[in-house]
Amino acid sequence: MSEITEDDLHAYADGVLPAERRVEVEAWLAAHPDDEARVRVWQSQNRSLHEAFDSVLNEPLPLDLVRAVNVRRGGSRPLWRAAAAIMALAATGLLGYGVGVQSQPAAMEYAALPHDAALAHVVFSPEQRHPVEVDAQHAEHLVGWLSKRLGHDLHAPDFRAQGFELLGGRLLSGQAGPVAQFMYQDGQARRVTLYVRRDGAGQAATGFRHLREDGVEVFYWVDRDLGYALSGAIDQAEMGRLADAAYRQISR
Repeated sequence: MSEITEDDLHAYADGVLPAERRVEVEAWLAAHPDDEARVRVWQSQNRSLHEAFDSVLNEPLPLDLVRAVNVRRGGSRPLWRAAAAIMALAATGLLGYGVGVQSQPAAMEYAALPHDAALAHVVFSPEQRHPVEVDAQHAEHLVGWLSKRLGHDLHAPDFRAQGFELLGGRLLSGQAGPVAQFMYQDGQARRVTLYVRRDGAGQAATGFRHLREDGVEVFYWVDRDLGYALSGAIDQAEMGRLADAAYRQISR
């Protein structure tokens, strides 16, 4: 058995060790009661933190905060930095206080759609513990709940023919009201998200538009009073095929 380090003990307490290494750590702890006592304390602290803050971390993300974090669209920071700032605020509980953001003209609201969708993708797609609020096993409930919150019938596209399964979805908070996010994953653990909001810009139906921001490909469009944006850090052509499949299913 290789040497057990402090990092191994912390990883064991956090539940992120590979199974083989976990067995070795458990054997070490059985022979070292002082280390076992320390690990028990860390595990207890972890449980207390989850009980105190998981409900806050899983609240709808107020994407109004995105514009406050980025300050200006023209000089916005990279998506991952904005996402880190938002999640840091969530961890402190400050998201609940809200951030006052001045209303923007309709054209600017529509222009912000792909950026907000890309940022929401970067925030939630890496999540392993809580990637969605409602999982795919309750897809009917998920679609009904999000439809009710947005005040419009929604549809979660089926991407199984393209190799992506629905993981579930969550409710976000946007400047113009509630926003729905559906998340999908393929066999390589690649994830794409479909971001849907009521189109406050009053835009007529549009064809596909494309934006690439910090490695995230976004295809977005408006149909039947809803704005859609499909985001993913995968090949543009593949994203285009997924967007086309979504558009055909949603529009029929």
